[in-house]
Amino acid sequence: MRIWLDGGLRDLESARVSVLDHGLTVGDGVFETVKAVDGTPFALTRHLDRLTRSARGLGLPDPDHDEVRRACTAVLEADPVPLGRLRITYTGGHGPLGVGRGEHGPTLVVAVGETARRPDSTAAITVPWTRNERGALAGVKTTSYAENVVALARAHQHGASEALFGNTVGQLCEGTGSNVFVVLDGEIHTPPVTSGCLPGITRALVVEWTGAEETDLPLDVLRRADEVFLTSTLRDVQALHQVDDRELPGTPGPVTAEVMRIFAERSAQDLDP
Repeated sequence: MRIWLDGGLRDLESARVSVLDHGLTVGDGVFETVKAVDGTPFALTRHLDRLTRSARGLGLPDPDHDEVRRACTAVLEADPVPLGRLRITYTGGHGPLGVGRGEHGPTLVVAVGETARRPDSTAAITVPWTRNERGALAGVKTTSYAENVVALARAHQHGASEALFGNTVGQLCEGTGSNVFVVLDGEIHTPPVTSGCLPGITRALVVEWTGAEETDLPLDVLRRADEVFLTSTLRDVQALHQVDDRELPGTPGPVTAEVMRIFAERSAQDLDP
């Protein structure tokens, strides 16, 4: 594996970030996961725009998009894979052990690993913890991911691949690394970003391409929705055949199947929509 670190490609043994990097010591960093298809990143412009919004949310300098693009090209050429998980990490850089930042500037790391196409359907559980829709990091994709690690571990213990959160007012919010959609009477709905969810790239494309509505939804909508599906960079559109102890027969349902078809066709036509 070849990794881009602060201006150039390095091999795995020499790609080392300081133990005092703020991304490690206090989780002061942001990241993007980008799907790469036959060496070409999907929706990279949208991902770079969100990376910048996330960096601004933490008060980090804007990342240099040209450098990030060069880094993505370099690692994809060095490690060609048919379907890749491209990870862009941008941190506060070398700093003191406390919360305050140092003067060394940000750290940029880009790496790619091979991945596989997801199954058409999966299971999810709801968890008792909440997203804070009014928190300082609401809607920001930070490296402070421990909450998601804990929730996803619980999902795996229950035979599921995703954990779903409500927010502080009992509304449906998001998964650990996905957005959630429900179908009610043939209409597609997803929580608005004001719910505290991450503004997912795949989520935005599904809303644009299908006319899905952004709607405040109670968490218990998962018990009565006709269909439920997830969206994310590596899932694309994935049906849920089970939520907690509720089974959804015949998944993917007709609406979800149509969304899957639309997304597959549109994304194949334009790799940077």
